[in-house]
Amino acid sequence: MLKKYLIVFLISMVPLIELRGAIPYAVGFNLPLVPSYIVAVIGNMLPVPLIFLFGRKLLEWGQDKPLIGGFFRWCLTKGEKAGRKLEAKAGRGLYIALLLFVGIPLPGTGAWSGTLAASLLNMDFRKSVVYVMLGVILAGIIMLLASLGVFGAISLVR
Repeated sequence: MLKKYLIVFLISMVPLIELRGAIPYAVGFNLPLVPSYIVAVIGNMLPVPLIFLFGRKLLEWGQDKPLIGGFFRWCLTKGEKAGRKLEAKAGRGLYIALLLFVGIPLPGTGAWSGTLAASLLNMDFRKSVVYVMLGVILAGIIMLLASLGVFGAISLVR
């Protein structure tokens, strides 16, 4: 069983998959829900400080490198453009927007992209980590309910 928890932990650290893939894995293998949820949240949050502190620096460093430069420039440009757009729409509610961006499990959203956006927008480190964590917790709850079939059961009631 420890091996399965390790897999949940590792899946939740993978960009784009994150805990959105780890929780359905845990439910599919009938792992206990609360420990699986906690392991997935911890695994998803572990890279967050590193992404915030070093993600932008890595992209800026690599933007003029031959093989990776185009992709890194694209990431910087797209991230800054999307961040400015979000900032303009959210105004003072920028941290709530960050929480919702991370918390609503859609493709391209999550802790990795939300943290990178916060870094590109020069948002406060501590507040960003807190709101990303709240978003991860929300995404985990949504994925847990979806994985348990609650949403499917609700649609049958209507």
